[in-house]
Amino acid sequence: MKGKLSFCIVDDDDIYQFTIKKTIKSLNLAANVLAFYDGEEALNFMIENLNNNKELPDIILLDINMPIMDGFQFMEEYIKIMPKLGKKITIYMVSSSVDPTDIERAKKISEISDYIIKPIEPHQLEFIVERIQKG
Repeated sequence: MKGKLSFCIVDDDDIYQFTIKKTIKSLNLAANVLAFYDGEEALNFMIENLNNNKELPDIILLDINMPIMDGFQFMEEYIKIMPKLGKKITIYMVSSSVDPTDIERAKKISEISDYIIKPIEPHQLEFIVERIQKG
C-alpha cells in the first residue's frame, strides 16, 4: 500500500514546499503530491473536486500563517464542505508557530489530527502514512 496515498501541501513557503515534496517522493510515501500557496486555492480545489475522490488528497499538511486565507480560516470553510466530500481526508496542521494559543486552537478543532511544529521530520511523515493505512 505504500506510495498509493495522495498528499496536499498548503503552505506559502516555496522552500518548505520544495523540501517536503522531495522528502515525500524520496520516501515513496505518495502517488501524488498537490501543493497550494494559500487556503483559498486549496479550498477551491476541494470544491471543484467534491465528487472526484481520485483527485482529492488523503492527507493535508496545512500551514497556519498564509496570505488570503490562513489555516484556521481554511478549516472553518473545510468543515462546511466536509459532509459533501466522498472520502475521509486526514489533516495535520504543520507550522513554525510554537505559540500555545495556536496549538490550543488547533487541538480544539476535532477535524485536525495533530499539530506538528516545523520542520517536519521524515519519520513523522512515515508515521502519518502508517497510521492512515492501518485505519
